[in-house]
Amino acid sequence: MGWQPQPEPLGQLTLYLRDSFSGHDAAAQKNAEQMLKQAKESPDIINYLTFICVTSANPTEYTKEIWHAARSAGALLLKNSVKTSYKSISEDNQSYMKLHLPAGLQDPNAQIRNFVGNAVTEIVRQGGVVGWPDIIPSLVSVLESAQASADAQDGAMSTLFKICEDNKAKLDEEQHNSPRPLAFLLPKLLQFTTSPDAKIRWRALSAVNVFLTDPAALTAKEHIDEILPRIIHLVADSSEDVRRFVCRSFALIADAMPNVLIPHVQGIVDYTLSQQTEIQNQELALDAAEFFFEASSAPALRDALGPYLDRIVPVLLDSMIYSEDDQLRLEGDEDDADTEDKEEEIRPQFATAKSARSGVPDAPSTSANGRDKPSINGYAYEDDGELSDGEIEEDEDFDIDPEDEWNLRKCSAAALDSLALHFGAPVFGVTIPWLMNNLQHKDWQNREAAVLALGAIGPGCMDEIKPHLPQLIPYMTTLLDDQQPVVRQITCWALSRFAGWASQLEPAPKQQLFEPMMDGILQRMLDHNKKVQESAASAFATLEEAAKTELAPYCQIILQQFVKCFGRYKDKNTYLLYDCVQTLAEHAGPTLAQPELVNLLMPALIARWQKVPDGSREMFPLLECLAFVATALGAEFAPFAEPIFLRCIKIIQQNLEESANADSEWLDQPDKDFLVTSLDLVSSMIQVLSEQQSTALANSAKPNVFELVAYCMKDVNNDVKQSAYALLGDCAIYLFPLLQPYLPTILELLINQLDLDQANDDPETAFRVINNACWSCGEIAMRQGPGMSPYIDRLLQKLAIIMFNDTVPESLNENSAIALGRLGIGCHQQLAPHLQNFALPFLKSMQKVGWTDEKGHAYKGFGQVVLDNPQALENGLLDFFMEMANAPGIFLTGMQDEGPLKVFEKVLVEYKRLIGGNFDDFLHHLPAPQEQALRQLYVF
Repeated sequence: MGWQPQPEPLGQLTLYLRDSFSGHDAAAQKNAEQMLKQAKESPDIINYLTFICVTSANPTEYTKEIWHAARSAGALLLKNSVKTSYKSISEDNQSYMKLHLPAGLQDPNAQIRNFVGNAVTEIVRQGGVVGWPDIIPSLVSVLESAQASADAQDGAMSTLFKICEDNKAKLDEEQHNSPRPLAFLLPKLLQFTTSPDAKIRWRALSAVNVFLTDPAALTAKEHIDEILPRIIHLVADSSEDVRRFVCRSFALIADAMPNVLIPHVQGIVDYTLSQQTEIQNQELALDAAEFFFEASSAPALRDALGPYLDRIVPVLLDSMIYSEDDQLRLEGDEDDADTEDKEEEIRPQFATAKSARSGVPDAPSTSANGRDKPSINGYAYEDDGELSDGEIEEDEDFDIDPEDEWNLRKCSAAALDSLALHFGAPVFGVTIPWLMNNLQHKDWQNREAAVLALGAIGPGCMDEIKPHLPQLIPYMTTLLDDQQPVVRQITCWALSRFAGWASQLEPAPKQQLFEPMMDGILQRMLDHNKKVQESAASAFATLEEAAKTELAPYCQIILQQFVKCFGRYKDKNTYLLYDCVQTLAEHAGPTLAQPELVNLLMPALIARWQKVPDGSREMFPLLECLAFVATALGAEFAPFAEPIFLRCIKIIQQNLEESANADSEWLDQPDKDFLVTSLDLVSSMIQVLSEQQSTALANSAKPNVFELVAYCMKDVNNDVKQSAYALLGDCAIYLFPLLQPYLPTILELLINQLDLDQANDDPETAFRVINNACWSCGEIAMRQGPGMSPYIDRLLQKLAIIMFNDTVPESLNENSAIALGRLGIGCHQQLAPHLQNFALPFLKSMQKVGWTDEKGHAYKGFGQVVLDNPQALENGLLDFFMEMANAPGIFLTGMQDEGPLKVFEKVLVEYKRLIGGNFDDFLHHLPAPQEQALRQLYVF
């Protein structure tokens, strides 16, 4: 007989699980979590959790409600245990789970089926498809069985979808010379789309869609000729849910394999337009509109839409008008600027770069360091947004404003924006009659949609719109005073789309168009409605990004309004205000360092700084904002630096301590953005303060700055490490005497970081870390000189591997070459024997780098290595001479002794001696302009 639970521990565990799942009694919940933590030490805990979650008949003395809650909590805890500790679970326990969990997928309770399905999916994710080879065939068998209950088929299909979603790549891989699992599964999924049960049909199609998502699975590409006819067959399905997923299939194929749809484009356009006009089902209409959004971004397929623009554009335009339900909801908006934000309204945000801010309202943007910028009005294109069955939304504690969600209106506007960018005049020609009918419409929803449309087509149809802007901009400016807040909102955004054009006008038209636009948006930043404030703040940040230095004359007016906003804004909109301040600091720069502007801005920021607690998420945008402000103010930031510097050190220390104490299975890791933003602000201050001031701050910090940097260099989070290595480089430049005693520890960490194997899991972020490590290595080498000798062999090996690698970003090749060249300044004798091995890749990388001081340092070091071993450069000598000839004379003289001028001349003298009388003939191999430049620049 197999394993059986003991009644007493089963009863205890039942209560603990129930209490852990309930938020009604905090003390009981906390006690239950502690007891469950102890229970995890039992070798049978996995079996108990499995037994509880799959056993529908209550074997305990407790009520069925308690048993159900325990089953749900048990399934969740089992999933988490598998997720965090699967490899440490014994084979017997793994076998017990695999034997008994499938029974839970047939449970009469849908929630239990979903929770058990999540646990099954996690086992497959952690153990691999080959680790449980019979699970997919067994689920398929249930779906093929005529005797299986509806509950069993529901559980099987739901779990099969989750397995597909979580294991897309693994299912498409060959397993030990066996066929890909997807080769078996895909035909079965297509078969299930013929099920008499509509729910099975649409779930099967949604599972197929997983493999059509870009990048499409290889098996799906190979079988697209069988997949596409099956999808087309479903276009007339009686179920609206099935038709939704048909539209989604077309959208996914448009993104991943657009050429496949070109022969069918007329039929797909007809179909998706018919579904998009199905106004009774907004979700179906949205999925149809997403085909045009995706197709408009795929060049080949986008061109095929050209003949149908006169049919597509009007449907998109009409879809941008708020529905009747939305109209009723929005007409109830009240003036709420003085109402405090509820905690659930303030969603976590991290305002970083604004690279895509010019898109349709709320296009997502990602900063250079990879951190996502928050969306503001919700125009981000995302996946369908549905959770897997039983999955819990991570942000469930936050109320989602309907205006923040991706919807038919926003999708249609985004598709129109994309079509306008490609087709221009034809889109404008179809749009203009609609605009004329709606811009001054008596109904606000039509006016609002017209302004949205005007903003959407603006950048793509700029040549056609320009003649009308002298009339349109003043009219839109009047709409900033519209009675309906939602009209004021969209007008702020639409005006910002034309800010770049208006800011570059000649003085007279600029005064007539740009200044009223700017002033109007600024005034709306103090609107009585918080959503209008929000839209205006976002729009003004866009205006700042577009106008850049043109804003310098207006800084005082702008800052006066910002200060008023700081006095009035509630927490949520204050986050956006930080973005406005930092963008102004980024582009207006030194203008803000004028004493009257410093005295205007800094008291408002310091007041907020003193109010915000260390653990508040508002710290992220505030710290980042202060980093930009510090850079803009330069030396004028000094009076504010000490308390800010020391608090950053405190926040870093607290976060590191919390990370060290956190048990990843039971306690959440602290938010790493506290580390990132604090490190970045410390970097900014070190750069702008005098050496004496920076040294004093570093000496006053407790714990030691460099010890904290070393800890951050070891963090598991790449964003933290990226910022830590940036700070390390700045410390090398500005605080080297203080840094020097810590170099033995720091250089060991740095050398380890230069390993490309560390980039396997997340190459994009890891490469940025390695980039910064290369840069900081070069900065240290510049100052440590011959003291780098103990590390030179390992650094050469690591840097050379990066430099030789054609698969990493070019910037990484270049930074590794610069670091290697700078090492040559102090350690050229050690590098010289290896010159023949790295010279050509070094020169190849350096040729792509602009003539900066860093390049000058690198060539100074490289030239010294060449002088120690001139024979080793025979194959690359002309390339080196070409680089010397291309160096700008003003650059060479500007760097003086720090640069490569004297070394280049010594190299030329040395090769003239070695080559002898044939030297002039050798130089003739250079192109005539380069030979002439070489003779003019250098004495040899």
